[in-house]
Amino acid sequence: MGRADISGNHEAKEMGKKSKKKKEKAIQKRDVSYKITNEINDINEVEEDLARIMAILCVDNEEDMEVTDQTLAKYFSYLNENIDFSGVVTGIEDFTWEEFYVIGPGDRKEYEKLKKSRPSYTDKYDILSLYDYDLDYGIFVNVRRIADKKRFTLPLADLKAVEKDSNNFRLLDDYSIWFVNYR
Repeated sequence: MGRADISGNHEAKEMGKKSKKKKEKAIQKRDVSYKITNEINDINEVEEDLARIMAILCVDNEEDMEVTDQTLAKYFSYLNENIDFSGVVTGIEDFTWEEFYVIGPGDRKEYEKLKKSRPSYTDKYDILSLYDYDLDYGIFVNVRRIADKKRFTLPLADLKAVEKDSNNFRLLDDYSIWFVNYR
C-alpha cells in the first residue's frame, strides 16, 4: 500500500507540472496577444495621425507631406485658425540651450540662474500668437511664461499642450510629428 501511495503521489506531481506548464503557455499566449493588440493600436493611431496631417496639408499621399515653404504656410494658416490661444503649453524636452545643463556637465546653480532670464522646457506658457516660420525651425510661436510674464518666441515643434484632453494637445502633437519626421 505504501508503494501505491508513492506512485500516486508521483502521478499527482506530474499532473501538477503539466498543469503548471499549461498555465505558463496560456500566460505567454496572453502576453503575445496583448503585445500584438498594442502594436495594432499603435499602427491605427499612426494611420489616424497621418490622415489628419494629410487633410491639413490637402495632400493625398505621404510623399507630398515634405516640409517645404508651401506646406509650412498651409500648416501655419491651419493652426492660426484652429489653435486655442488661451491654451497653456510646456516644453516637450529640454530646449537646445539647456542640454549642456540637463544632460551635460553644466553647473546646476548656473542653470537655475539662467532659467530666470531664458525659457525652459519645465516652464508653462500662455500662447500669444503664431509669429513666423522657416524651414530650419518650423513655425515660431510667441508665448508668455506664466510664472513671471516674460515673453519669448519659441519653435512650436518644441512645445506640447499641458491639457492632454484639449484640442491643442492633438494639434501640437500632429504638427510636431509632421515637422520632425517630414523634413
